[in-house]
Amino acid sequence: MTMRRRSVAAGVAGLGAAILLTGCGFKLRSSQNFAFQTVAVTPEAGGGVAAELARYFGASIRPVAPRAGEQPPQVIVDILQELREKTVVGVNASGQVREFQLRIKVKFRMRTPKGVELIAPTEIVQQRDISFNESAVLAKEAEEVLLYRDMQSDIVQQLLRRIAAVKSID
Repeated sequence: MTMRRRSVAAGVAGLGAAILLTGCGFKLRSSQNFAFQTVAVTPEAGGGVAAELARYFGASIRPVAPRAGEQPPQVIVDILQELREKTVVGVNASGQVREFQLRIKVKFRMRTPKGVELIAPTEIVQQRDISFNESAVLAKEAEEVLLYRDMQSDIVQQLLRRIAAVKSID
């Protein structure tokens, strides 16, 4: 009988938490709604942010210069700069590196094909610290790749939120 009471108590507690969260205005983040149907993404050479952004938009992607008979994109997202940096932030007493700071800077803008600027050139920066140990170089290199990928995904999510904030493209 105690198991039944526990399950009933857990159900009541879960229902109470759901009611409280709904009452305070909490809601899960849903997919963004954009003020446009088609978009072109012009990448910085060799940058991963533009590729990930283009993957997100999927079928909405159009070339900047459409072929004859095709409609141009409604907006163009220009990735003006994508810079990855790695700087030393900590050394030990003998001068050996103990900590690095990884940083990605992305500068972008959003405009219409006619040149009307919807989002002025804006820079987004992500940074992470990573410890270093010369006895685990391969593991630290793999960790560095994962951190860069995580920062890139965070930047793309920030880009999408800023792009979704544009309510009119006229």
